[in-house]
Amino acid sequence: MFDTLSDRLSATFKNLRGKGRLSEADIDATAREIRIALLEADVALPVVRAFIKQVKERASGAEVSQALNPAQQVVKIVNEELITILGGETRRLRFAKTAPTVIMLAGLQGAGKTTLAGKLGQWLKGQGHAPLLVACDLQRPNAVNQLSVVAERAGVAVYAPEPGNGVGDPVKVAQDSIEYARSKQYDVVVVDTAGRLGIDHEMMQQAADIRDAVKPDEILFVVDAMIGQDAVNTAEAFRDGVGFDGVVLSKLDGDARGGAALSIAHVTGKQIMFASNGEKLDEFDAFHPDRMASRILDMGDLLTLIEQAEKTFSQEEAEKMASKLASKKGQDFTLDDFLAQMEQVRKMGSISKLLGMLPGMGQIKDQINNIDERDVDRTAAIIKSMTPGERHDPTIINGSRRARIAKGSGVEVSAVKNLVERFFEARKMMSRMAQGGGMPGMPGMPGMGGGPGRQKKQQKQAKGKRKSGNPMKRKAEEQAAAERREQGAAGLPAAAQAPQDFELPDAFKKFMG
Repeated sequence: MFDTLSDRLSATFKNLRGKGRLSEADIDATAREIRIALLEADVALPVVRAFIKQVKERASGAEVSQALNPAQQVVKIVNEELITILGGETRRLRFAKTAPTVIMLAGLQGAGKTTLAGKLGQWLKGQGHAPLLVACDLQRPNAVNQLSVVAERAGVAVYAPEPGNGVGDPVKVAQDSIEYARSKQYDVVVVDTAGRLGIDHEMMQQAADIRDAVKPDEILFVVDAMIGQDAVNTAEAFRDGVGFDGVVLSKLDGDARGGAALSIAHVTGKQIMFASNGEKLDEFDAFHPDRMASRILDMGDLLTLIEQAEKTFSQEEAEKMASKLASKKGQDFTLDDFLAQMEQVRKMGSISKLLGMLPGMGQIKDQINNIDERDVDRTAAIIKSMTPGERHDPTIINGSRRARIAKGSGVEVSAVKNLVERFFEARKMMSRMAQGGGMPGMPGMPGMGGGPGRQKKQQKQAKGKRKSGNPMKRKAEEQAAAERREQGAAGLPAAAQAPQDFELPDAFKKFMG
């Protein structure tokens, strides 16, 4: 969603690199480019004005003028101001002291409230709660049936005493659901209400009546992140007509410009609490302003990536795999283990989304978006077509066995041969990493190769390097060195490398099928 904004901001910051100090003209030009980028992203004008004012004031102050690297300092300021307009600190759900906690969902027609109710129910279940979904959307055709289906998929209970389709009193259903939850010992009640328009006074009044009947601990306004600035106008109408405590962004994986996400918290004064970024029930999580700002600036989102990995991989399993890889040449690591690891990664989400959480991946987003997720399925089919003996010891796979495996998995014989060769190479590389040998081409990272002897050799080579006596050439060398230092500090790929020329390391390609 934020690709265009990220690209514009990255291009703006690139123009600042290598400058020893920033003049007023540099700051004005940077502010102008940021303003254009935000307006193109459909961010509300009052938000843009407040944002640019803060950035200019801070960029003109001592924290930039006295900084060793002014360009990085400006990036830091923009990052902090983005976090501020996105809501600052992460806002958590407030739970009632006495169960059940009541959460009421409200929003426009088509915002995705019913599906989101199922996502929220599954998320709450994962947090150790016992949620109950309540069908109070009795207006939209089949809304009650849809909620029942979504609840079943999420593995949570549903309270739907009325058939809906215009039949039943939603206020009474909401009121009765509280007693039902108490009697069945559900500790969270999620009330799904009918979609409405900001100008529909009758429906707004119905939402207000449900609010008065159940006295919710949290009222969450569900907004479609793809509708741009109009989301802000709708949110203000709901805030004035019904009131809400927090915002949930749906369809955050869309290709819209993202202005709603950057505007709504600042304009309404209510924080974004959750974000839905896909169609699957598990593509939903708490909203973290700092992580979202980091993604917009192409700094990655490693914390979310780590959290997803922790949910998927158990510590015991990870230690077991590590011990296998640490054996001689990793020979204890079999194709069965490789398949298990691959299936675990798939549970974390699509490969494209996982790679998108790494810093600097915005520069190769076209290559990431073109990754064929079906390659993983084809690899799994090949491995599953092997016998247990072949998976344990792939060296026994000869020509006739390859032909049989290829026929069983519906691929060419060459695909089976390539997979086995890639597996041996990947196993050797991972074994080296597990034993502390490191990854080729990464000598400077602890535990990733390049021992003290190599580091001393590099230092000796650097020490012996002479500066040019030509003033113009020396200036060019110093500017290039400053840019390399900046890139190293930021942990991003070198700016001199064009995104279209970027090539994934051979060692990494082995995992991509």
